[in-house]
Formats: sequence, structure tokens, C-alpha cells
Amino acid sequence: MTSVRRRIGAALIAAAVAAGLGVAGSSAVASGESLPSVGHVFVINLENKGYDETWGTGSAAPYLSRTLRAQGVLLSQYYGIGHNSLDNYIAQVSGQGPNLGTQADCPIYGEFAQLGTVAPGQAVGQGCVYPASVPTLPGQLSATGRGWKGYLEDMGTPCRHPAIGTVDTTQKARVGDQYAARHNPFVYFHSIIDSPACSAGDVDLSALPADLASERTTPEIAYITPNLCHDGHDSPCVDGRPGGLASADAWLRQWVPRITGSPAFRHDGMLVITFDESDGADSDSSACCGEGPGPDTPLPGITGLGGGRVGALVLSPFTAPNTWNDTPYNHYSLLGSIENAFGLPRLGYAASPGVRTFGLDVFNR
Repeated sequence: MTSVRRRIGAALIAAAVAAGLGVAGSSAVASGESLPSVGHVFVINLENKGYDETWGTGSAAPYLSRTLRAQGVLLSQYYGIGHNSLDNYIAQVSGQGPNLGTQADCPIYGEFAQLGTVAPGQAVGQGCVYPASVPTLPGQLSATGRGWKGYLEDMGTPCRHPAIGTVDTTQKARVGDQYAARHNPFVYFHSIIDSPACSAGDVDLSALPADLASERTTPEIAYITPNLCHDGHDSPCVDGRPGGLASADAWLRQWVPRITGSPAFRHDGMLVITFDESDGADSDSSACCGEGPGPDTPLPGITGLGGGRVGALVLSPFTAPNTWNDTPYNHYSLLGSIENAFGLPRLGYAASPGVRTFGLDVFNR
């Protein structure tokens, strides 16, 4: 195994935050780096597994931990940002930190009552569905003429979410419907759900194969969420399948080759496979990257400052196979790295001084 330990030579630029928007004034990466031109990003989030359980020698996911692992670079110090699930997903597409509602996975799909904004771009308040003034990665992409899509398994109807103020009935899987709204971050922003862009961009997983057929039809950002069985969340699954890493591994074996074989990926793609949080057999609430108490909750990880060490695998024509990297990263790092790829300002905590973004330590080929 080739050891990859290159470090970014200079600190990330933490520029001033635009008032009320949480947008850093610069998307520059560390001085002296010339990064490859990533043009298509695919993100797959699995559920509730710590680093050792997934990537250790006894992993119940041999396709992920050995076959795919040999094809890319493993980020061994990649962390979730909180507990439970929802706050991690929201962080990846907006840079917003946890609040008491999102930490509880929002069993009631209620409004986020905003009291103000503090640096870096954090909406102060409590609740679930953020007002339209809170910026998102999809909004950034749309404003610059780029495409995005969320592909949600079992969602069926595009942009499916509960009515405001009602109980979220997707919190528990049912036979034939194992979609979870809390694993679909796009439906927690009014700027998305109140726009026609939601029905066009937040779609069922079944739409992915046709979109992958050509580079022209593949969005710049494809955010892919398996159902509650295939993401490793339930064990056993409501339909009798084993669930956990075993079912997640079988799902990856079916879908990852479609992504990595697509024209867009082969040209300039990056696929990131990670987990929302560490939970279950080796649950922890550790953090990295300077994460601390936020304005909306004193402990983002409920019992600690983060979502625990989960690891992430990056596959790309720009990454060397069978390599690893021990630079600390988290979900805010992923958001910032995507924004860097498209020359976008960093949102929310992605603009924090302690948050590194992917450099030549990841794009190591």
C-alpha cells in the first residue's frame, strides 16, 4: 500500500463572511496548489458506522472496504459533524451546524425560527426547515448555471416531504417504502422546496441510470442516498433482508460501477463514499477541524463536539489507487471541497479557519 501523507503547505484562507449570507469572500485553496479540474461530483452517504467497523479487517462490507478501497484514496481521519443523522446531511449542502431540532432528526417537520445570523454564516434559532434566506450549495450551483440533483431511493414522488408542522411518517421504514426524509437534506430549505427546482432536482434513484448515459445529462453534483435498508441504517430491514453493512455493500456493488463507468466520471469525476455519523458498534462523538459549540447547541454531537470518525473513500481519475490519507476532514470539508471545484464561495462552517479542503493529498495521481 502506498502511503500518502502530503499536507497542504499553507493554511486555508478564511475570508470575511458576507453579512447575513455566510458566504466566504474567497474560494481559494492553499497557496501553491494546482488542483485538477473536477467537473462532476458524486456523493453517496451511508449510515451510522464508525471507522473501525467499516474499514477494519473484520468489515462486513468487503466490496467497499477491500475492492473499492483498492481503487482510490481512503481518508482515514474523516469525521461526522454531529448526531443524529439530519444535521450531518444539512451540513454537507449548506454549512449550517446542528440545532436541537436537527439533532433529534426533526420528528415534526417544522419551521426553523431564525433569530439572527452569526459568523461564519450560521442561522441562529431552532427548528427544521430553514428560511429562504439561508444559502445552499444547490442555490450556488443554479446561480452559476450548473446542475444538481439528489437521487433518493424509494422516494417515488419528486421532492417528497411532510407538510409543514406535521409528523414525519418516513422516520420508520415500511415494506415497499424505506425512504427517509431526514436523509434528504434538500427538503429542509425553503429556497429549494418552494421552487420548481425541487421537483426537477430532487428525484427518485431510478432516474440516475438515464442521467449517467451521457456527460451532457449528468448534473455537476449528484447526491445519492440509498433507502433505510441499503444505507446500512436498519438491521435487519423491515422486508427481512440483513441490513447493516451487508446490505449496503450489496447496494454499492450494484450502483458504484454504473457511476464509475459513466462518461462524466471517466472524464472529470469524483465519487465520495462516506457515512453520516459514527453510531452502533463503535459510536463516538469526537470531532476534528476546530469544531466546537455552535450558536444553536452547546454539543453538536450531543455527548461531544462531533459525529465521530467514519472515514471516507474518494474515487477519481485524479486519485491514485490503493492509497490513504490521514489529514483531518469532516462534512464541512466536503462542502468546501465541492465549492472549490466550481469556484464558489464557501458557505457556513465550510469557511471556518480549521476546516481543510481536499488538496494534492487527495488528488494524488
